[in-house]
Amino acid sequence: MSKVTKKTLNLRGKILDLSTPAVMGILNLTTDSFYGGSRLDSTEAAVERAGTMLDAGAAFLDLGGYSTRPGAAEVSPAEEADRVLPALEAIGAAFPDARLSIDTFRASVARQAVEAGAVMVNDVAGGTLDAEMFATVAALDVPYVLMHLRGTPQTMQQYTRYQDLVPDVLFELQQQLSLLRALGHKDVIVDPGFGFAKTPAQNFQLLNQLDAFQAFEAPLLVGLSRKSTIWRTLNITPEEALNGTTVLNTVALLKGASILRVHDVREAVEAVELCLKL
Repeated sequence: MSKVTKKTLNLRGKILDLSTPAVMGILNLTTDSFYGGSRLDSTEAAVERAGTMLDAGAAFLDLGGYSTRPGAAEVSPAEEADRVLPALEAIGAAFPDARLSIDTFRASVARQAVEAGAVMVNDVAGGTLDAEMFATVAALDVPYVLMHLRGTPQTMQQYTRYQDLVPDVLFELQQQLSLLRALGHKDVIVDPGFGFAKTPAQNFQLLNQLDAFQAFEAPLLVGLSRKSTIWRTLNITPEEALNGTTVLNTVALLKGASILRVHDVREAVEAVELCLKL
């Protein structure tokens, strides 16, 4: 398996070694996420799901209150915070050792979540939708997932035309990464943004050339779980896309992924364990 130069994350003073790839479990505090099985309608349900994921081997739990599927409804920052903060605090209380990540592109939500116990910020916009995000995460001094996105979650599928896909994505990520590192922020995870301003064919091309992202010398996060690239290609539903997810996660691991962001933790952990034998 491919390795990156930067193999550790500093999570509020606790060091996590990513020499062995880690699995991030998805906790959606939304009513309209594309995969119905991931939707959680209460804090109690979120705590229960968190326990199941941690027992299955999740290294992180990623809480989000804003659905980023194409065409999803807009949610105000206040409503987003109201969705995620009670669950984040309850999960932190129930599982004090859990590593909690906040899935948001808004600096204000990121700040509140870290104050409530989150140790990582996962920004699908890579700092492009909130001018305060980079300064905020630099001040908070927590690891930050820099994802590639063009447009907004509502408009991103209008921006799938690239001169040369992989070099263009690398260049656009590098621009944002340079801004972030200029602020002194070091713990950055890079996410190529599968499904965000990319067609299914482009997602396969991106995955095939994933090792190109090793140039950043940063951990790579890959989020392919149950996405339309899988179920549209196979002419199935998101509910039937677990097997396809495992196949593509395995490819990602073989090409250098350090973190798999998934709905189904046990299967991803098993993929990691098997790939480590190669």
